[in-house]
Amino acid sequence: MAESAASTTHMPIPALRDIVELLKPITWFPPMWAFMCGVVSSGTTVDGRWLFLIAGIALTGPLVCGTSQAVNDWFDRHVDAINEPHRPIPSGRIAGNWGLRIAILWTLVSLLVAWATGPWVLAATIFGLACAWGYSAPPFRFKSSGWTGPAVVGLTYEGLAWFTGAAVMLGSLPPTDVLIVLGLYSLGAHGIMTLNDFKAVEGDTATGLRSLPVTLGVDRAAKCACATMALPQVAVIWLLISRDMIWSAAIVSVVLLAQIALMPRLISDPKRHAPWYSATGVTLYVSGMLAAALGLGGYLV
Repeated sequence: MAESAASTTHMPIPALRDIVELLKPITWFPPMWAFMCGVVSSGTTVDGRWLFLIAGIALTGPLVCGTSQAVNDWFDRHVDAINEPHRPIPSGRIAGNWGLRIAILWTLVSLLVAWATGPWVLAATIFGLACAWGYSAPPFRFKSSGWTGPAVVGLTYEGLAWFTGAAVMLGSLPPTDVLIVLGLYSLGAHGIMTLNDFKAVEGDTATGLRSLPVTLGVDRAAKCACATMALPQVAVIWLLISRDMIWSAAIVSVVLLAQIALMPRLISDPKRHAPWYSATGVTLYVSGMLAAALGLGGYLV
């Protein structure tokens, strides 16, 4: 036991390129986009708040999202050994407990930056970090449920990042309409998160993770994901129309119809077409988010 601890202690410091790969920069875009939507929906200018804006971008992307990726890879190292053995931890490029150390360090850095940004952002960051750890780490391990896991990720990646953007600019709690819309887009993101599970059905089945493709079957899970993405957008359109944001509602309607037109191909072979839909349908989804934000911010009514 002592020899094992000693060998872990003397593991070499990981290379910078491997640490960056662990933090998965490609995953930072969705929360950073949602953060931008929050900034736009606030309806305020960035004059005098540039430092807060930069801090918010860093929090939603490299820091909190990066932390979630490091935490996930550490606690999923056995699953990744089956699904993605080339990842930094299962491949041995980040050896010993360095993956855990990086996750803890990035958590602390995130909290420090959030503390300097303001109380509402700090509160959102604490909640986001709690979700990041609870998603992957026992005893909660929200990701083991195909219902709870995607809901947690959708809430943090879309809703919480949007909330942070609006709170950074306003310095206060965002208006009710903004909270409703970010909540609806968070709900729709549950379907987006399910798309990521189609590629890992074999590994999830072998390790006991109850993703929707595992529990419902691939075909039913795809239909459920499509409905989950579409219905909240219908509610967003209704809210925008009720607030006389006609142009904004029209754009969201168009991008929703385009998504619906693409869904039959996804449903025909979810395991094959999920990456394609992530590149096309999800792009349309987040475009609608920005259109809704522009309406809420008074730029497009």
